[in-house]
Amino acid sequence: MWGEEQARLALLELWATGKLRRRSSQGAVWSHLAGLPWTRRTGRRDEVALVETQREEVRALLDRVWPGWAEALEELRAAGLPVDERGWHRLKDRERAERLPRALPPRLNQRTATAAVAARSKAGLTEARREALGGVEVTRDGLVRLRPHAGLAVRRGDGEAELDVEVVVRLLGELVVTERALRDGTRLHGERPAAILLVENVGAYLDLTPPQGWLVALVPGWDTATVRVFLDELDPRREVPVVHFGDLDPNGVRIARHLRALRPDLRWAIPELWAEYLEERALRGEWPEDLDVAGEPALVRELYARGLWLEQEVIVLDPRLAEALEGYLR
Repeated sequence: MWGEEQARLALLELWATGKLRRRSSQGAVWSHLAGLPWTRRTGRRDEVALVETQREEVRALLDRVWPGWAEALEELRAAGLPVDERGWHRLKDRERAERLPRALPPRLNQRTATAAVAARSKAGLTEARREALGGVEVTRDGLVRLRPHAGLAVRRGDGEAELDVEVVVRLLGELVVTERALRDGTRLHGERPAAILLVENVGAYLDLTPPQGWLVALVPGWDTATVRVFLDELDPRREVPVVHFGDLDPNGVRIARHLRALRPDLRWAIPELWAEYLEERALRGEWPEDLDVAGEPALVRELYARGLWLEQEVIVLDPRLAEALEGYLR
């Protein structure tokens, strides 16, 4: 237990402040300390206090498991930070910020940037950590997979470079645009699509037959950050209709709502023909009670009531799908 940093920090907090509150990250050590004669319960929920007559016992344990605890405590107090887990992490963040190279690249991937100012690359990039990075642009570095419509072209800058999309698709099967390319000025131009179709799953994205003139984009689950950049760059005035086609399950409902929050004019495609597959192709699945579908389309409400899900792939090969999708433009 004492080999873990959060356990040692809990012990330090108890000794230095005389109290310790339960936190999710320190639940095990809190329970351990709460069961020892060194502590007593206070009048507050999930809080213990140090029994003063046992203070030297705690100090002796600190000396054994964390020889440098006194210096750590002095650093926290000198920095004006609380003696707890949060204060310690803020102290370490400040130290990492001081060690940053003076000249950082103008742009960093989010994981790289976070690793530079936090304990690990998957930590949260807080406001204080962003400030430590200065003017560095932080990117997620996703990409957009596209099935282009006829007449689409790709250009960088004002004629700086241009790509024949038809040749790219003939050679590679689809067009892939990275977030950094979009941020650096790569633009889609040429003939404007009749609509943009966002598809949740890769099989449906590759295999459905879209209406003529539609641009098809893959939006895999919650990976929407780059698609948002793409939509803002392609259609900043929001003149092109955007249609979303995904699974009919709890996650599918949440994704549709999330996309609508990003793009309020989004149209959620739930073709009537899908209901014909309900009895034979629906899957048994749980719907969370706290997911309110009262304002959603009738098929979603029925699936919720019956505890069923529908995958989008089951209607991908239906020859009526393209016409059904086109109906969302009327």
